[in-house]
Order: sequence, then C-alpha cells, then structure tokens
Amino acid sequence: MKHYDIAIVGAGMAGASLAAAVAHHASVLLIEAEDAPGYHATGRSAAFWSETYGGPGVQPLTTASGAALRAGGFLEPLDSLHIGRASDAPAIEAFLAQFESSGIVLDRVDPATMVPGLRDDWTLGVLETSSAYIDVAALHADSFARARRAGAELIVSAPLVAATRHAGAWRLETGSGTFAASILVNAAGAWADMVAAMAGVAPIGIQPYRRTMVQLRTDPAAAASLPHVSDIAGSFYFKPEAGGRLWLSPHDETPVEPCDAQPEELDVAIAIDRLEHVIDWKVVAVERRWAGLRSFAPDRLPVYGFDSAVAGFFWCAGQGGFGIQTAPAGAALAAALLLGTAPEAMVAAIDPAVYAPGRFDMV
Repeated sequence: MKHYDIAIVGAGMAGASLAAAVAHHASVLLIEAEDAPGYHATGRSAAFWSETYGGPGVQPLTTASGAALRAGGFLEPLDSLHIGRASDAPAIEAFLAQFESSGIVLDRVDPATMVPGLRDDWTLGVLETSSAYIDVAALHADSFARARRAGAELIVSAPLVAATRHAGAWRLETGSGTFAASILVNAAGAWADMVAAMAGVAPIGIQPYRRTMVQLRTDPAAAASLPHVSDIAGSFYFKPEAGGRLWLSPHDETPVEPCDAQPEELDVAIAIDRLEHVIDWKVVAVERRWAGLRSFAPDRLPVYGFDSAVAGFFWCAGQGGFGIQTAPAGAALAAALLLGTAPEAMVAAIDPAVYAPGRFDMV
C-alpha cells in the first residue's frame, strides 16, 4: 500500500489546480471517481469569467486570479452587461454599491445600444468590461500537466469507499485499490459532505444545485459582438458562442442530491420563455441542453483549510459556480494553508480566515 503525503479526493478544477500548486513540495495522489476527471461541474461550466460573479466575498479571489489566467492565455475578452427594468433600479444601485471600492470598472449604459432587439422595458444597464470567456478545458488540462510534471499521480474509476485514520495516516479504500496518505484533501465538489462523513468529519452543509444550459440557434444569429447579458434580478443569462449560437441559462438553482445532473424539459422551456421576454429574436432550434452541479456552503463562500476537529483532513470545497474563475488564487491560498507556507503574492492580501471551515463550528 503506497503512502503519499497528500491524497486529494476529486480531480475537477479544485483538485487539479491544488495538486499543481503543492506537488513540487509533497507527494500527491489525485483520486477521481469517474472514468475521466472534470466530468461533473468542471466539464459543464458556462465558461465565463466575471469579477462581480459570486459577490463581494468571492471577488478578491476572482480578481487575484485574473493576471494568471490572462498570462496563460485562458481568457478572451467578452463584456458583461447587467440589465434590468425600471422596477429593478434598487437592485442596480445595490449592485454598484457592493463593488464601489473594488476597483472594478462598472459603467451605466443604455442596454438597447448593445443588444439588438432588446424589448423596450429593459431600460437599465451596467457594463462590466473586464469580463471574459474562459477556456475551461485548457485550464483544467494545464493544471493536470503541471501537477504531473511535478510528480503527482492520478487514479480514475476510483470512488472512495472508506477513509479511516490511524497513527497519523489515512487508509483510503477506493474502487481502484487501497492507498495511504498523511493528509486527506476533500475536493469532491457536490460529494464533499459525503466524503467528510465517510472520514468521520462533521459535514459543513455543502448543498449541490442543478443549473441548466441550452445552446440555441436563433434568428437573427447571435453576433460575436454581443456581450454576456444577465438579469440583475438573477432570472437568466445568455452569451454568444461560435457559429452564431447562443448559450442560455434560466439561472436555475434546484437543490439535488449529488448526481450526474441532467436537464429537465421544464427548465429548458422556462429558459426560452424568459429569453423571449427579453429580446424579440426567434428561437429556431434547441441544439444542445445540459445540466451541471454547483455546490455551495451555507454562506455561499468557498471553504479552504484544515478541519478544526479531525486532524489531517483538509477542506477545498464549496466553490459554487465560481470555482473555475477563482482557480489560480483559490489553489494558491489553499496550498499555503495546506503546506504551512507563506502565501504567494497574488493572495497575500486575502484573509484566509474568511474561507476557513472553522467559521461553521458555532453554527
């Protein structure tokens, strides 16, 4: 039974990026339940990077990640336009106030000048020009490549069956063998609380939610110049894709058990109905539909750090829908906590206590 310094359960973006950050300093095993990593949340991302997404508590991680993502060639500029009706004016003002001191450039605009066919009642707009497409597959692959070069090992088709700790080490029984590690990292996404319970750790209350996406062919076709458009009230977002297609979500968050999420026809219909109340385009065809899982801690902030009650158990979970856009900074912050080292410059100003699992101890 081979022994590793660190075993990471979950090889999605969280696990892969953390492995890349720590594998130069420790022996690392990545344990993935599926046949290939990134099957669930990572592989079904909306592929968009926005500094305001996730709110003020997430924004420092997103902003800190921006330079690394741009340097790696993972971002391609795509403006984000937040729109609302007259009745949404308080929500617009609250949104602007939240990020007033963040340094993010947010400009009031007339949304009709940016979205052809926008219906007349959508009169309020805020433009976020720092936003971008994010190449999720390339970022995930790059994390694996860096982790492997540093010596990290990956096993797939290896669902965790049991985790027990004895004499300062974890014995990990998986579908592909038994392994030992000094530290067990829980980067299992929607399955994070299940992994915790298996290891005798009190669950935090990380809840998976289903999110639906559809790819549409429309008339007119979505121009490449169209921004990412989101409802300030949170009932939809859409953005242009290659070939004049449109990606659309009803911004649904349906609580579900950890699973291989599949789209519901009702959610697809709701998405299209909401789009038709925003723009006067004709939906020619629904070409693809899919669903993914977004998993949140109770306060909707990520969880990074050692469990306060069980030695050798480290949380890297609860990244919701922003785990990809915050991956470089999240991994750097988690790596410093995991290794007990000084944080990288990109996250030196971020207080890790904000994301510590101990914040739930008294709840």
